[in-house]
Amino acid sequence: MSFRFKAIAAAALSLATLATGGLAQAADLPVKAAKKAPDLPFFLVIDDRVSFSWMPKGTDPGIWSVRPDGSINGKTAKQVYSFTHFDLWAYGTNFFTISMFKSGQNDPTNPCTNAGVVFNPGTGVATAANCSGATEIYGLFRSTFGWNELFNTKAFTAGPLHNISFEVGMDANTENNYLAPAKRDLVAGLQFAFDLPYKGYINVAPLMYWEFLNHNAFTQCGGGFAGAVPGFSCNSDGNVSYRPTWAVEINYYMDLGFLPPNMQFWSISGRAGWYGPKGDSNGLPALSGIGRLSTASKTELNSEPIRLTFDASKAVWGDKYSHFVDLWVAYRYWQNKFGLDHNAMPGVCTIAATGQSTNSCTESTVYGGVTVKF
Repeated sequence: MSFRFKAIAAAALSLATLATGGLAQAADLPVKAAKKAPDLPFFLVIDDRVSFSWMPKGTDPGIWSVRPDGSINGKTAKQVYSFTHFDLWAYGTNFFTISMFKSGQNDPTNPCTNAGVVFNPGTGVATAANCSGATEIYGLFRSTFGWNELFNTKAFTAGPLHNISFEVGMDANTENNYLAPAKRDLVAGLQFAFDLPYKGYINVAPLMYWEFLNHNAFTQCGGGFAGAVPGFSCNSDGNVSYRPTWAVEINYYMDLGFLPPNMQFWSISGRAGWYGPKGDSNGLPALSGIGRLSTASKTELNSEPIRLTFDASKAVWGDKYSHFVDLWVAYRYWQNKFGLDHNAMPGVCTIAATGQSTNSCTESTVYGGVTVKF
């Protein structure tokens, strides 16, 4: 998840070298001894930002309602509040973001299992309720360690290749709906950083992905939806762990430098992550005692292929305030959300009785927001 602040770091190091050389010359003169050059700070760059965005067609797997005409509504509007931190130090980068997603009532809080419905597993009767929209907290961390910096060389810079790095990270979330997910995962691998025109970059990271803990209330023993045999038809605590799998994460950024000078306030960026099948989506060999359902996880694509950003602060106050206030619009596409097969998973991605899609396991939406640097 490295952003291209290497040029800033190089400039800082260059200025430090020039300052040291100047002081050495001054020491040869018959004047007062020169002061020692100040050490470089531990963090060469620190960048903190907050964002607000609105997503009109978000989804949450298994959460849907029926419209008066009988069609399925698996979409929900979401407000997103985010904090993002990036820093650059001598050997690499650190990137951290935490977001709060506030859904509309079509993605309800516990005890509703679907919009406006509380289901009583003991009696099989659904009763009306008025649950507010769910709130999800999601955090992501990525760290890189550059080979050029670790080995004090330029051997890993050639042509468009800027650097190769070790990369490690983790993700975690929690949500207060009936499913009550509590995802925990680790990633580790390499990152290949390439330069693009107009101060741009593209990073490609092949990784190992291990989701070692999550929670699924629908598989929990005693919940009424799963069976009664721990480890076979239900999970004793609802927690599910998966096998390690592969992942590829890509992100890019580029200024639209080909525009006329009086229009150079625009940039494009994007990201994509592919995560391989991680085993049975329920972590169970059978569910509800009716034999094995189609619960095999599928390759997941979580992407924002394009974001168009307008540098509002640069347009109003000049280059000195570039990217202090950004306005942006983006397209988000998430297929097989959380690894769930959007063509299967009865009761979640499809309606068990009819096979009709709930439209909740694929997220496809345009959304926009504002980002402020502080």
